[in-house]
Amino acid sequence: MSLEKYYESPSAEHAISGLIQAVELMKPRLPTRKNRLVQQSLRTPKTSLERRQATCNDSAFDDLHNLSATGQEDDTVLYLGYGSNLAAETFLGRRGIRPLSQVNIVAPAISLTFDLPGIAYSEPCFGNCRYRPTTDNPDHTSPPYHKNAWKKGLVGVVYEVTKKDYAHIIATEGGGSGYHDVLVDCYELDSDPSLEVPTEPTGTPFKAHTLYAHRAKALRPDPDYAQPSARYLKLITDGAEEHQLPAEYRHFLKNIRTYHATTIQQQLGSFVFLSVWAPLFLFFFGGGKIFLRRDGTYPKWFAVFSNAVFTACWASYDGFFQPLFGDGERTIGDDLDKGEGYSAGVESEKTPLLRKHDPSSCDQV
Repeated sequence: MSLEKYYESPSAEHAISGLIQAVELMKPRLPTRKNRLVQQSLRTPKTSLERRQATCNDSAFDDLHNLSATGQEDDTVLYLGYGSNLAAETFLGRRGIRPLSQVNIVAPAISLTFDLPGIAYSEPCFGNCRYRPTTDNPDHTSPPYHKNAWKKGLVGVVYEVTKKDYAHIIATEGGGSGYHDVLVDCYELDSDPSLEVPTEPTGTPFKAHTLYAHRAKALRPDPDYAQPSARYLKLITDGAEEHQLPAEYRHFLKNIRTYHATTIQQQLGSFVFLSVWAPLFLFFFGGGKIFLRRDGTYPKWFAVFSNAVFTACWASYDGFFQPLFGDGERTIGDDLDKGEGYSAGVESEKTPLLRKHDPSSCDQV
């Protein structure tokens, strides 16, 4: 297989993203600084109607490795955040992004999922988005579960950021090897958080860039199986609170069950597993920043090497740690078919999904 094809394979494109996010969450949190960052986020102005109108002719960045070569250097980007980037602690703090403006939205063409592999026993999975199904019977590899209960569009925050900051976002999300830039239609949410999220939003849409990773079926047999860690999910719920996203959506997030080690074997397995792999991750991705390009991307050889490390990590889990120490992706006792949890929305609209560019949808802006 050529380097280019290996680099673009489903497992390779998730390696850097999952590892970087897992390493990032190992860093200690600073509550005092967090409060200052939240206040700073609250002072960010709302994105103007004029700036939203200007997105009608936008197109997705097909090549993140040449981001700096597209448009004018002082152009800004409307970026849709939906995972840990909702939290000021992550977006403004750890990643140092300074949004020029922001607005709460719903993007009906996509929905939130947790199918990006992370590290077993610690951060089993991370947030991602997926295409909304065009039929009432979407293809599921497993029965509906808590983290997949949301049936409406993706709820998040669109940030206006500089192109330099967007390149940095790409760098912190895997350097262009984990996610792909896509353009989605967004609808501003009502400022009253007590109102339900509309199943079929009305009003005039605008376009925003977001990062999307193909499902890693090549790496994990069932991408829907893993549960997010309590630490990671708290960043999302904290961010949803900070931005006063709809109460309905926050209720869904808080009802997602998280991964916990419930047996002595799991706790021992976690200790041994992380003792083996965490030092390598910390060393490699701490020093890996020297290979980061100005546009926020990594060279292809770095992605190939990362994929080899990531694949070996999960192979050791599947072949040794899981049979010996127990499940490192799902809390033992949380059966998939209990059917408990939150349920919201009805899958009724038949909207086209993740159009990279459709000027007609903004004709009336």
